[in-house]
Amino acid sequence: MIKMVVGGARSGKSSFAEKQFIDKDNVVYIATSRVEDEEMKDRVEHHKSSRPHGWRTYEGSYGLVQAVGDEENYLLDCLTVLTSNIMFDMTYESGRTVPIDSKLQQQVEDRIFAEVVSLIDAVNKRDSDLIIVTNEVGYSLVPEHHIGRVFRDIQGRLNQRVAEKADEVYLVSCGIPVRIK
Repeated sequence: MIKMVVGGARSGKSSFAEKQFIDKDNVVYIATSRVEDEEMKDRVEHHKSSRPHGWRTYEGSYGLVQAVGDEENYLLDCLTVLTSNIMFDMTYESGRTVPIDSKLQQQVEDRIFAEVVSLIDAVNKRDSDLIIVTNEVGYSLVPEHHIGRVFRDIQGRLNQRVAEKADEVYLVSCGIPVRIK
């Protein structure tokens, strides 16, 4: 079973996703964030302390399929951070962001989607469960800067593509989940 959980920042989407596996020990938490400053270090520590200690953690943005082991349950948190990591890696050179034309945008989107599809395929092959957490990025203002608009567009299209592959999709707002697929 592939589930996608989408919502805005601090909507309760991660908490909802984690509660789906709260009574299970055979869970792999696939963490996509990178610890590059004290704030992110604190956020990661908070997340780690809030999950059951028996869960295994896989950290990374690439080779997500390597997270798949003998466990039956997988939680990817989150697709949005995965997108920003890979987008940054593919568009940043010599201390600046390169121009991100439509061709490069498609390459970034396809690279991220390939990571997610590989994970989905591996989980499906084991007849296991996967929950993918992602941010809804289309409800806010149009970003002022090009890089923000490119990110929003890539993330919005990725959310659509991943939702199509999911068996169920939940929208979380104000801590309240609503099944939309």
